[in-house]
Amino acid sequence: LSSLIAPTITSPSNSPLARSGAKGGALGEIWDNASPVIVQGGSLRTFQFADPAVDAIQVLLKSRGRPIDADVELWQGPNNTPHKMKIYVEDGALRTFNAVVGTPRGPNTVTVRNTGQIEFPVDAVVRPDNTNDNLALSIASVMTAQRSETIQGGAIRTFPFDPSVDSVAIILKTDGRPLNARIELLQGPNTNKQVVELYTEDGTDRPFFAIIETPGSGNVVRIVNSSPLEFPLYASVDAYMVADDSGSDDGYSMIQGNPSGY
Repeated sequence: LSSLIAPTITSPSNSPLARSGAKGGALGEIWDNASPVIVQGGSLRTFQFADPAVDAIQVLLKSRGRPIDADVELWQGPNNTPHKMKIYVEDGALRTFNAVVGTPRGPNTVTVRNTGQIEFPVDAVVRPDNTNDNLALSIASVMTAQRSETIQGGAIRTFPFDPSVDSVAIILKTDGRPLNARIELLQGPNTNKQVVELYTEDGTDRPFFAIIETPGSGNVVRIVNSSPLEFPLYASVDAYMVADDSGSDDGYSMIQGNPSGY
């Protein structure tokens, strides 16, 4: 995954995607082509990937309009958990959870534990991030014109977005140190619509890629570096899918540059 992060920043007009008018991949297509596994409230499901060639795994969660409370972990060998996520989504139909977990050096096992009540099942898609619908590559592609910002340990950074932005791409990484962060989607004063508490043991080996859906207005993405001062992280946050008034067939397009207005 680290190879997908552009080492240099290009201007919006010179980026290849801006010249070609490329569009972000639709999350709905992944759900349409996948076979979700139902994880009942209070239960645990495991997904094994023995092939060492699988270096990234898509983790997508949604519900039928009910909240999502889940823990996602990457197991690599006995008593080794190099990646953990604690996830909350207020409405799992309106805002699905979409992330890519780096899995260098297999075999690996991804676990999804539904910590919600038994009345709140979760649909989970956990599969290799392959060339057919490479979610990490699609996320990285919108970052070609976006500068990575340093967030020192204990610091908070907010990114407000225009109502036309329907989803936001996020990449978090470090210089090889552990990554501890809290990602929040706010809509209104201190109203959390989605929260991810993230840990990875190496933010270079396993950077965090995610797409957060932001329907409606007043959306703000807030990133908190939960690590001590000595452990900065580098965040890239930019629009992924935006409403398109130009009359395109799908009604959406990908914005290059800085559409968020911060």
